[in-house]
Amino acid sequence: MSNLDREAVPSLCGGRGFVVTEPVRELLSPRHVKLGESTEVRRLLPNLGRRMVGAWCFVDHYGPDDIADEPGMQVPPHPHMGLQTVSWLHEGEVLHRDSTGSLQTIRPRQLGLMTSGRAISHSEESPRPHARLLHGAQLWVALPDTHRHTDPHFEFHAELPEVTAPGLRATVLMGTLDTATSPGTAYTPLVGADLALTGGTDVRVPVERDFEYAALAMSGEAHVDDVPLVPGSMLYLGCGRDELPLRADSDAGLMLLGGEPFEEELIMFWNWIGRSQQEIEQARRDWMEGSRFGEVKGYDGTPLPAPSLPTVPLKPRGRLR
Repeated sequence: MSNLDREAVPSLCGGRGFVVTEPVRELLSPRHVKLGESTEVRRLLPNLGRRMVGAWCFVDHYGPDDIADEPGMQVPPHPHMGLQTVSWLHEGEVLHRDSTGSLQTIRPRQLGLMTSGRAISHSEESPRPHARLLHGAQLWVALPDTHRHTDPHFEFHAELPEVTAPGLRATVLMGTLDTATSPGTAYTPLVGADLALTGGTDVRVPVERDFEYAALAMSGEAHVDDVPLVPGSMLYLGCGRDELPLRADSDAGLMLLGGEPFEEELIMFWNWIGRSQQEIEQARRDWMEGSRFGEVKGYDGTPLPAPSLPTVPLKPRGRLR
């Protein structure tokens, strides 16, 4: 799933000027966005006040949605550059196609990781037939300048490492948590982990003091550093912790996202991440003219047109609006 807003606005991200270097508890409220015919997402990043957590720069949470009599997820071909997409499911299936020829059905707790590099296009849809429920998250990771022009490619990892403790099972989908490292390719120091908590759990998860973190509530209700989180909300935690207290009175699910603060300043417009207005303008021309981003074969529908560029100049700035 990607940014399908027809009235897209630029997000000016990156830089260390607004990194919180000490522990905080900043609750981020979602913006509700309609995607396709039957999917509504809760967008947590970019947020009105905060744009990034480490290199994580886009977070959508969706479901659980009953799509038994609906088409489910239907995201036509669209372009990306300068980022990685991370597809993560708790329920349902998503069929991924891209312009490198990849065709993969992604199921719960399997990692679909697409590195756009200089240019790629892809589509996402619920298979036919599909499961009754759809529930998951779609996330982006910004690529640093040294790797943002790399060759596009797609990775699929059905088996991922876990960290366990009494009442906790943490699946590491990106980066490293405690002693477990994901096989997914990461280009900056970061972590993405899915945390399953059983009722009555009271545990402390080891974290990196130099990383900034956020916790996304997926299901149930959990307390993160004594702050209650309900599904679809996200708690920004800042830096400066060695461990993160978690508590759940009933079964709950979280995603822990973190990483070293991203130093470079970015422009994120629609589904592109660049460093200058000229890069964004060229990407739009290339997509609308049918060059550079390739072709997604097999999707039953037409590619998405790019939104118009804003009339104000696009300039990379800091991490907050």
